Amino acid sequence: MGNLLIAKNGEVIYEPSIGFQDIDSGERLTSPSRLRVGSITKMFTTALVLKNVEEGKLSLDQPLSDFFPQVKNAEKITMSNLLQHRSGIHNFTNDEVYMAYYQSTQNEESMVEKIVAAGSDFESDSKGEYSNSNFVLLTYILEKLNQSSYAELIKENISSPLKRNSTYVGKSPLKEEAKSYQFVEGKWVIEPFTDMSVLAGAGAILSTSEDLLRFIEGLFAGKIISQESLELMKEIKDGYGRGMFQYPYAEKIFYGHTGGIDGFRSLIGYFPNEKLTIVTLSNGLNFNSNDITIAMLHSYFGNEVSIPNFTIVELSEEEIDQYVGEYSSEQILLVFIFERQGEVLVAKPSGQQDTRFGSERESYL
Repeated sequence: MGNLLIAKNGEVIYEPSIGFQDIDSGERLTSPSRLRVGSITKMFTTALVLKNVEEGKLSLDQPLSDFFPQVKNAEKITMSNLLQHRSGIHNFTNDEVYMAYYQSTQNEESMVEKIVAAGSDFESDSKGEYSNSNFVLLTYILEKLNQSSYAELIKENISSPLKRNSTYVGKSPLKEEAKSYQFVEGKWVIEPFTDMSVLAGAGAILSTSEDLLRFIEGLFAGKIISQESLELMKEIKDGYGRGMFQYPYAEKIFYGHTGGIDGFRSLIGYFPNEKLTIVTLSNGLNFNSNDITIAMLHSYFGNEVSIPNFTIVELSEEEIDQYVGEYSSEQILLVFIFERQGEVLVAKPSGQQDTRFGSERESYL
C-alpha cells in the first residue's frame, strides 16, 4: 500500500495510489495523503545545517565539543563527521532498550543522556557507519544556533519558500495522516506509532509524494542551498554522502535517501543527467520494495519488466535457517542482519527497524 511518483523536468508522468490510508474507516490513499518518510528527514536536516554554514553560523570543521562536550570524543568529532556518519557515535536505535521508550515523548536532555551513555563504536573519521544519533544531535545544534524549534526551521527555510503545506515535523498522529501496517498471516495489522520527539531531525518528517518531488528538485536547482553546498551533500566517502546517498541503476546514478519508520518505507531519488525524480511512499508492504522501484525504472527507461509470480512458497524452518546471518554489499556499505522469527525471515538493516520482504536500502541494479 502506498503512493508512487515519477516526474521528468518537474512534470508528473506517473502517480498511482494503492491501498488504504486507514483500513478500519475504509479511507483510501490519494496523492495528497501524508505519510511518515523516516530517514529522508536527514536530507532536510542536512540542508538546514549547510544553510547555517552558508550564513556563517556554523562550520563543517567545528567540533561537537562546542555544543555537547559530554559526548565521548566530542573534541575530535566535527559537524561534517556527523553529517557523513563518520562520528563513531553509537546508534541508539540499534539497542534493544530503544523499543522500551520509542513510543514515549523525549526531550533534548533525555535523548542526549541516552546518546552519551551509549558511547562510541569507533574512532571518528576512521570509517562510515550509519547512526541516527548524529542527526538527533544536529537537530539540537540547529535549535541552539537559531533559537527556534526544528519544526519552525523546516517550515521557514524549506516548506514555506517552496510553497509546500504538507511537509512538516510530526507530533501526535492526526486523523488526516496515514496509518501504517504490517502484513501478517494474510492480513494487514496496524503498527504502533513512534513518538517523533525520539527521532527529531533523524526521522520525524511527514510529507507527500509531490512535496518530496518539489523538495529534491528545489535542492538540485539551488532554491534551498547553494550548488557548492549541494556538492558537499553529494560527496561520497566510504559509501556515505552528507545526508545523501548515491545509488546505481545500470550505467546511471541517482542521489537521494531511503526511510523506514513503523510500517512506513520510503525512497526519494533524483537523476541529475536525466532530470528525473522517483518517489515511493509506502504505509504497508507485502512485497519487496526494491523490486517495485526497479520495475518503475525499467518501465520508464524502456527495459524489460518481469511480472512477478505471486505464488506463496512454503519453506521449512531448516530451509529458512540457511539464510540466517549477516550480509553486506560492496556497492552500498550497510550491514543487514537476517534472522528467523517463527516461519518468517526478517531483515534488519543497520540502524533501522526490522522489515519483512526486503531491506530498507538496497542496490538498484
